[in-house]
Amino acid sequence: MEENVVFAVAIIIFALVITLKGVRIVPQSDLYVVERLGKYYKILHGGFHLIIPIVDSIRIVLTSREQLVDIAKQSVITRDNVNISIDGIVFCKVDDAKEATYNVVDFKNAIANLAMTTLRAEIGGMDLDDTLSNRETLNAKLQNELGSAAANWGIKVTRVEISDISVPSEIERAMNMQMEAEREKRAIETKARADKESVILKAEGFRQEQFLKAEAIERMADAKRYEQEQVAAGQKEAMILLNESMSQNEKGAEFLLAKDRVAAFKALAESPSNDKMILPYDVTQMIGSTSVLGDAFFKGVSNESKNNA
Repeated sequence: MEENVVFAVAIIIFALVITLKGVRIVPQSDLYVVERLGKYYKILHGGFHLIIPIVDSIRIVLTSREQLVDIAKQSVITRDNVNISIDGIVFCKVDDAKEATYNVVDFKNAIANLAMTTLRAEIGGMDLDDTLSNRETLNAKLQNELGSAAANWGIKVTRVEISDISVPSEIERAMNMQMEAEREKRAIETKARADKESVILKAEGFRQEQFLKAEAIERMADAKRYEQEQVAAGQKEAMILLNESMSQNEKGAEFLLAKDRVAAFKALAESPSNDKMILPYDVTQMIGSTSVLGDAFFKGVSNESKNNA
């Protein structure tokens, strides 16, 4: 009786163990590759799954998350025969778990070795300056080459980054000297351009100044000429009006002369000088007549003396 109980318990434990082996709870980011009797059966994604114990087995557990494959530091020779050391990182993820399991033994190792050979081939066709200055181009080429090969393994290469490029110390010193010389050259060229622009701006400013001066002189000449023309036109108009007025009034000329005499006598009278004498107009006429008679008398006496002689 006891033997039967022990046997029954053993059967129950065995059944429980078998049942538990058939239950698989897969994490969200994992991929379980299941084989049935040694042959690929299916892929278990995140969640609860049941498999047949002993018949079904988990071949490998992969992750669907992005993974990093390190490219070991290696020595590479550029096209201009410079030996440099370079390393990098490949970012990839499993795109097809079946191909990643059965098409390659170790996809990480395969990607790392393929990256090394591809890196050597790419840098071997580039000069040192191109290698140092065109990392983005080099990264894109590596990603394209690795992506084409990794697609056959069910792996998707998302990004390739060259993390470090080391050159020999002698080359580094030469590059630093070259860079310093290039910077000095750019500084000299920049100063020369600045001096040239300064001279051009000064010349342009002087030319503009002279132009403005000439323009101002020309405008002043035009204004003066216009003023003279207007004054002449006014005088001409005044003379025309004066002539017309005098032709209509015979006493007009005498009035103007008398007016000028009055103004002259007034100015003379207001003068502060003491050496002056003002005579009436009649006296001046008389003096003028006497001077005329005197000239005539002396002229007659002179003629008589000549005749007597």
